[in-house]
Parts: sequence; C-alpha cells; structure tokens
Amino acid sequence: MSRSAARRRRAVRASTADLRREGFLPGRAIVRRNGNWTLQATLQRHGLGPVAGVDEAGRGACAGPLVVAACVLRPADAKRLAGLTDSKLLTPAVRDEFYDLIVQRAEQYSVIVIPPDEVDRRGVHVANVEGMRRAVAHLETPPGYVLTDGFPVRGFGTPTLAVQKGDQVAACVAAASVLAKVTRDRLMVELDAQYPQYRFAEHKGYCTPVHDAMLAEHGPSPVHRYSFVNVRAAMVGVARSAVGAEGDLVDNGSLPELMPAMMSDAGPGGGLRS
Repeated sequence: MSRSAARRRRAVRASTADLRREGFLPGRAIVRRNGNWTLQATLQRHGLGPVAGVDEAGRGACAGPLVVAACVLRPADAKRLAGLTDSKLLTPAVRDEFYDLIVQRAEQYSVIVIPPDEVDRRGVHVANVEGMRRAVAHLETPPGYVLTDGFPVRGFGTPTLAVQKGDQVAACVAAASVLAKVTRDRLMVELDAQYPQYRFAEHKGYCTPVHDAMLAEHGPSPVHRYSFVNVRAAMVGVARSAVGAEGDLVDNGSLPELMPAMMSDAGPGGGLRS
C-alpha cells in the first residue's frame, strides 16, 4: 500500500470515529454469543425487533403441498427452547414436542399451505417466495426484521437478511422450520388415508424408491405435482399401458380419476406436450 493510500485510510477512520462520537453514526454492535439465539438477540438489542424467522417444508417433494411458516420467538425463551434446531435434524417425536412448545410460547406465528396445483402453476421457487411473503404478512404485528434460510427474499416491507443454514444458526428460523415440517407431515398422513396405495405417510411425498415404485404402478394422483419430471413420466407410462393393441383405451382398473385430462394433454404420439 502506498503512503498516500495509507494516509487516506487513516483519515477515513478518524472521520468515522468523530461522527460516531458526535452521535451521527450508531455505535458498533457488540455480539454476545448465545448459540442460535445470537443473531436474534443482537438485532433485538439494537432496536430492530421483533425478529421473524421464515422457512418452508416440501420444496423438493413431488406430491403434497408446500408449507411455509413465519415465527417470532420471545427473547426470554432461549432456555425453554434449548436444543431447537433444523427440523430435519430432529426425530419426529422431538419435532412434535418442539411444535407444541412453539405454538404455546411463540410471540406470534403463521403457517401458509400452498396446494400442489398452485406449485405447478407458479413453479416451486416462485410459490415458495410468495408463500414466505404471505406468511410474514399474516403475522399480527409486522416484524422489525426478517431472517430467511439460505437465499435472499424481497417484498417483506421490512429489512431482511438471508442466513446460510439459517435453520441451524437462527432459533426463529428453526422454529419456522419445525412449524412447517410438522404441519406438512400431518397433512401427508391425512393424504395417506385418502390415497393409501402411495404410502404418503412413509415418505411424505418425497422422491424415494418406494414412492417411485408406487407412481409406476398406479400413476400419479390428484395431489401429485405434475410439473415434476418423474410425475409426468409416470403419467405417460400409465396412459401407454392402458392402450390396447389396436390403439383403443382399455380400462385395466388402474387409471386415476384424472385420466381424461391426461389424455387431453397428450400429443399425437401419445406423449405429453412440454
């Protein structure tokens, strides 16, 4: 570094210090480490609360809804919620315990359920982002700051920060992930009762080998996401297996209720139009 550059840097530092002493700039933030409550506590201490965490469940599933939650935790509940972390790292039993505790203790929270047809129509990412905005908008009191998990989201009407591995780093994001995950898992168990042949209660709509096998055998259901490649492929496979040797449709008892819609989307060669 040249001498002139060094002099300019010292001058800037001195000027900044003068402005801070005169009250024109805020003091430096002092971060007191407190596990995954550190970020929320720091923002609260500097008047930027209440702090809302936002997260989703079901983004990668090919069946069932996308669920998004927003949650504001009480600053004094760090001990009561000790052990709270990313919902995927918790056992189902522990998740359920935290869910009940969060519903009981949270300052405020909201949960948004986005049905599969909306996910198909808007795309997973757009539906997810819009769900986050809706979840924050449904909070009773607008938050002073919003923390999101992983990627930045605009449109909250308040300052926001994307936190890498936010559901492990920020307790309010972890709480939102638990609310979203438990809500969605319970919805998938309900769907399992409606469509037992797909075993939704077991895999929760994610693309497991068991789920792929059920798709291949039965074709997709009305609660599958038809924008997903594997679902579209299964739909085509069932349609082709129902075509007789002469090209006429033969009811083999395995066609889903939405077969007419499937065939209306079929191109001249029997495949789906993209």
